[in-house]
Amino acid sequence: MIDTFTVPARVPLAPEIEMYLATHITPLWQATEDILGVLDIPPPYWAFAWPGGQAITRYILDHPELVRGKKVLDFACGGGMQAIACVMAGADSILANDIDPVAITATRLNAERNGVAFETTTENFVGTQSATRRWDVIFAGDVCYQQDMANAVLQWLMGEARLGTRVILADPGRTYAPTHNIDELETYDVPVDVAVEDVDTKYTRIWQLLPDRDK
Repeated sequence: MIDTFTVPARVPLAPEIEMYLATHITPLWQATEDILGVLDIPPPYWAFAWPGGQAITRYILDHPELVRGKKVLDFACGGGMQAIACVMAGADSILANDIDPVAITATRLNAERNGVAFETTTENFVGTQSATRRWDVIFAGDVCYQQDMANAVLQWLMGEARLGTRVILADPGRTYAPTHNIDELETYDVPVDVAVEDVDTKYTRIWQLLPDRDK
């Protein structure tokens, strides 16, 4: 399905990486929500290079020391471009995570297309706080567009930050993005598909989540 409904394309802000992406002229983009529902397929978030993911990917490639030799989680990975960048930057181990199994299939295909490999999982980590640190760095892009999800994800990520994990977020100004306990690292004007975002660029911020140890 993925190679039928998408086309190989370079990531606009990180052309070092090529992924199977939907465009406004591909069958996947033309498919209605009713058709996707009949097929029992979740919305194909994995098929687009969302601005937060692009920004984090660019940041990883420009700052490989962030992940070099580290254990990394690409949370809500979509098509896996951040995980691919982590391999290119020399991470010791990478786990790409998305609860959508189609996204994980797309991630594996994208990894193969870029000549890299890493572990994947559909496990839902949110709400399953560990007592010990599991990763050195967690990347989370574009996870703040829906209130309930954003609240749950940010609460979970804060718990991981308290364990000493470096949590890196990226967001292009979605409604439920965090406004406190963050340290801005970088900003980008990210090229996006106007058919998806209604504009051709999105001003996107990258933050590190600062642990609030009083909570």
